[in-house]
Amino acid sequence: MRAQVARASSSNSRAGQYNTVAARGGIDADLLHEADEDQPLLNNKKDGSGGDDEDEPPVDEFAGLPWYKRPSIYWVLVPFSILAISYGGIITPRVNLIINLLCREYLDEQKTAIPGFIAAPVVFDGANPQCQVAEVEKRSAQFTLYGNLIAGLLSAITAPKLGALSDRYGRCKMIAITSLGSLSGDVITIMAASNPETFSVNWILLGFALDGICGSFTTAFAIVHAYATDCTTPAFRSVAFAMFHGCLFTGIAAGPILAGLITRSTGTPLTVFYIMLGVHIFFLLFMGFIAPESLSKGRQQIARDKHESLNSARQTSNDWIDQLRSINLVAPLKVMWPTGPGSTPELRRNLILLAAVDTLMFGVAMGSMTVILIYVRFQFNWQTYESGVFMSIVNTARVLSLFVILPTITRLVRGKPNPHAMSRKHHGSDYFDLMVIRTAVFFDTVGYLGYTLARQGSVMIFSGVVASLGGMGSPTLQSALTKHVPPEKTGQLLGALGLLHALARVVAPTIFQTIFIATVESFRQTVFVCLTATFGLAFIFAWFVKPNGELGDAKID
Repeated sequence: MRAQVARASSSNSRAGQYNTVAARGGIDADLLHEADEDQPLLNNKKDGSGGDDEDEPPVDEFAGLPWYKRPSIYWVLVPFSILAISYGGIITPRVNLIINLLCREYLDEQKTAIPGFIAAPVVFDGANPQCQVAEVEKRSAQFTLYGNLIAGLLSAITAPKLGALSDRYGRCKMIAITSLGSLSGDVITIMAASNPETFSVNWILLGFALDGICGSFTTAFAIVHAYATDCTTPAFRSVAFAMFHGCLFTGIAAGPILAGLITRSTGTPLTVFYIMLGVHIFFLLFMGFIAPESLSKGRQQIARDKHESLNSARQTSNDWIDQLRSINLVAPLKVMWPTGPGSTPELRRNLILLAAVDTLMFGVAMGSMTVILIYVRFQFNWQTYESGVFMSIVNTARVLSLFVILPTITRLVRGKPNPHAMSRKHHGSDYFDLMVIRTAVFFDTVGYLGYTLARQGSVMIFSGVVASLGGMGSPTLQSALTKHVPPEKTGQLLGALGLLHALARVVAPTIFQTIFIATVESFRQTVFVCLTATFGLAFIFAWFVKPNGELGDAKID
């Protein structure tokens, strides 16, 4: 009996150490377990850890290197913050640039078709009242729909590939590649804006395509999370993720108003695009040549060897048609339907409903982003500065809800976190999780109902602030989902969520922008009615999730 206890303690202790090594970018944990089978069953070391990997000191193979070669989240945090500000600042100028280019194209067509037609020239930094017509609004929505569709479809294909390549060839290289597509898009946009008479606005669609091929900003954000995962232990990983989310929303909040101020001071929106181009060049060079790689050469080689052995075992065909046939996009979703001992209908229902609510909320956010900017341009005659102020106010409220309101409520309800009281058995989401989720979806529903009814700019801004409080739902939803699967399946679950988000990024904008295009001349608020109804459906789903859905040893393929 004592021998069995000693073997269990030794095995658990080594497992905790191996998991920490893998989390820090060290040797692959699976291979270490395989190698361990040939060693004596009894450990000669006196180890009383009991296998709690959180109490094991991390084994960091980068510890002996100088500081400028040791990976840390701070190497990525600073350049990512600058990129996030630029990303937030470019959204409104790009939409307004597209509207102005399409308006100029429309007016040229009218001059050709109607003899004697006279219209004021389009000024890129002016109000352009001649563009406040339904046809230009419709063309703008169609153009952004095509662009988002192209970028979304291509990124849905390339994002999983880039994520897998980052396991085998390093995070920094793949992050730099994602920035390359955005950089190319900036060059094309600048050329189109500088020479509108000779450069067709349709070339901007090529910029969307290049951005999608390289994975776009969302893929960069995902691989940045992988970099943070390599640099942190599981106990502190959520803190690192929160820092990156904070930088993203702060950038989206501060970027638009900075872009508006730059446009006002320089008299041209082109300055913003040149700044964005410079930021992308800096980010690409920094991640490609300066930031330390978080994955060691040894772990990269092990990942490449395992990938090659798996391909050999599957006898992968070199024929591209056979490779297309073997692709199964829905396979990752199996993690949301566990079977076998330990699984229950309640567990599967909770997983499906939580994933559905998360996907609906993400889809509405993606589907409404461009529509809102086009809508306020024509409904309230807001230009780059006014739209930037609107986005900054809304996203500032979202940042406050994420990093002030939610943490404060959590502290009041759950008390001070105890890092030593960590349970390995997950018991599903609790009542507090469900309360936060339902409240967040309710705020989103009320906010979008306010968009529908708003006839004044101040009401539109207030509705945006109310909707921004729903930002508390996304991290709580993902946290609740991870409580329904074993810890070793967390990555697989988040990967399945990534697939759903990629599909929502394509489907949601297509549906909602099509509705906007079809109803803009009759009742342009129709799209907000549909968005409100979608949030209402998510709100109903949230009430069918049951708390404390205990998880046993369910089988997950």
